[in-house]
Amino acid sequence: MAGHSKWANIQHRKGAQDAKRGKMFTKLLREVGVAARTGGGDAASNSRLRTAIDKAFAANMTRDVIERAVKKATGELEGISYEEMRYEGYAPGGVAVIVDCLTDNKVRTVADVRHAFGKFGGNLGTDGSVAFMFRKLGVLSFAPGADEDAITEAAIEAGADDVVVYPQDGSIDVLTAPDAFEPVKAAMAAAGLDPDDSEVTFRADNDVAVEGETAQQVVKLLDWLEDLDDVQNVYSNAELGEGAYA
Repeated sequence: MAGHSKWANIQHRKGAQDAKRGKMFTKLLREVGVAARTGGGDAASNSRLRTAIDKAFAANMTRDVIERAVKKATGELEGISYEEMRYEGYAPGGVAVIVDCLTDNKVRTVADVRHAFGKFGGNLGTDGSVAFMFRKLGVLSFAPGADEDAITEAAIEAGADDVVVYPQDGSIDVLTAPDAFEPVKAAMAAAGLDPDDSEVTFRADNDVAVEGETAQQVVKLLDWLEDLDDVQNVYSNAELGEGAYA
């Protein structure tokens, strides 16, 4: 299976997140809390919580802070209750965008999201207007130069759905069903193949190529959305070409 490499986009997003580490901590703790509230505080039986905790540890968050967030969510400590919201719309160039939020004030959140779309030439759509273009899956990403044969063999053995090698730069994605993400990730790690990035995410079946000023507007919109306090994740089908990060 061939495709367009997401590697540059992943690195850009992570660089932006690192520059806003304090805000990232807040978002990670919200996800830990919601995962614990909806699926229970035992990470061994709650895969969403386990993934959220892994991300928090990867961001160098302390165990005490994480445990306190879990206790607040499960009622052992007093805390704020957040609601999950999803918004859908279009960025310039016909790029589809999904925005997942955790909020304690829906009026504020929808106003912030709508403002972002309008500010950068996009428009907020209705529920279901773009979600049908995306599918939920686990992705384990390996940087350019990784051992394709070893990764492919281990991924097949672990029960992954697909291995995508991007000819543009040699980066590799191992794709799994959402419920197989943790077992496949553990099996890959046991084989000595730790991914450079891993997550359960939404990916579009078909990307939309944008370049030049249009691509720059798309990047500005996505960055602005990701910087909003109530936004947890932003997904798009943008294939960003020349000049996107100018």
